[in-house]
Amino acid sequence: MTQILPVVVCGGSGTRIWPLSRESLPKQFLPLVGSQSTFKTLLSILASDAAFAPPVVISNHDYRFLVAEQMAEAGVEGEIILETAPRDTAASVAVATELALRRSPDTIVGVFAADHAIADAVAFETLCRRAAAAASQGELVGLAVKPAYPATEYGYMQPTGALASGLSKIGAFVEKPDAATAARLIDEGYLWNSGDLFFRADVMAGEIATHGPELAAAARASLDQAKPDLQFLVLPAAPFEATPAQSIDTAVVRKSARAAMIVGEFGWADTGNWPAVHALSPRDERGNSVRGDGIVLDASNVFIRSEEGLTAVIGVDNVVVVSTGDAVLVANAEQAGKIRDLVDQMKRAGRREPLEHKRIYRPWGYYQSVDHGARHQVKRISVKPGGKLSLQKHFHRAEHWVVVKGIAEVTLDGTISLLKENESIYLPIGCIHRLANPGEIDLEIIEVQTGGYLGEDDIVRIEDIYNRN
Repeated sequence: MTQILPVVVCGGSGTRIWPLSRESLPKQFLPLVGSQSTFKTLLSILASDAAFAPPVVISNHDYRFLVAEQMAEAGVEGEIILETAPRDTAASVAVATELALRRSPDTIVGVFAADHAIADAVAFETLCRRAAAAASQGELVGLAVKPAYPATEYGYMQPTGALASGLSKIGAFVEKPDAATAARLIDEGYLWNSGDLFFRADVMAGEIATHGPELAAAARASLDQAKPDLQFLVLPAAPFEATPAQSIDTAVVRKSARAAMIVGEFGWADTGNWPAVHALSPRDERGNSVRGDGIVLDASNVFIRSEEGLTAVIGVDNVVVVSTGDAVLVANAEQAGKIRDLVDQMKRAGRREPLEHKRIYRPWGYYQSVDHGARHQVKRISVKPGGKLSLQKHFHRAEHWVVVKGIAEVTLDGTISLLKENESIYLPIGCIHRLANPGEIDLEIIEVQTGGYLGEDDIVRIEDIYNRN
């Protein structure tokens, strides 16, 4: 069998994992389970098996540098396609299908979500090969999982009519039922829908043309109009604006006579909410799970994720407590599904906490606010080796930079100087300046801003190696 072309869909915002997951740094890039993100874990699994070709990652334009950085950290090379107007998985799969079709009509494509946990890599790889072999015969093959409990956060598929190679036709789809319905579905033999999908490019292209011709046309136009930007391929927004935002299951698979499933046990779970993460985490004899600096006394089924400072829980059962540098969540585990509603409420109130963390990541490193007042702000700035901020100026603030680690290359109105630890420089309002790290270790500086307006939009970029506006 020829190699499987893995397509990793990596664009969700993960609002139900707030306050750890936020729009600027969503859950697929975070180490929710284990020491690395689910995205990097998936990349490593795909790279370890010769059955898979180098991946195609389809992501939101805002996450392009996070995707590129984590792919580099995983030692994986592949193609990164960016959507400027996300339209759910139907649009992503339509683009992947058109891309694969242009390579070869018989290309076998495997579509994977970046935010799913996979505990048994060997079993997963074996099941993928079986699914790909069935897909080569013309089926649209979804990976099904035997339910462990009546989950309300997953989709379900009904197996009916056994096919060759251990496949079953899909009789019905049910998306995120209530608890009573989920229990009934399990009794009736329904299986969890992992969302992973395998197909031959020409077969899926035909199904999309039949059930979603507007998707097919938009995908062709998107790839025809796509433009390279650094190591990325950027899709235009316009072709998909008129198409409905929907999943590939809703748009095509559940309408197709070719829809089939194959069931396997590979330790799958969707890290869609905090109870799901709790279930995947190490727990003590009372069901308590603590990650970070946390203490539980006289309580059971408590999940603690403490990112900063001590978090203590006494005498309260079935709770989720997540503490970050600027927000604390305390929720009844049974009510954790309402976190998305909470996030929406905060957005309507204009709060920044659903959008970004105190630490803001950039392609060159990160910055973190330490203190701020009416006319001042103090930041900690870390620049990776070789990293370089944009050449810029500000209309409303001056800056003082103090080097605390590494060597800083500072451009100030055309003059370049090197600063070592404990050295500093003053950047007056309106000067043209840039900070870069020419060294081999991370550069860390403390920046003190003073002025009448300290917003991040007071930046005029003159030149930027990352092609940001």
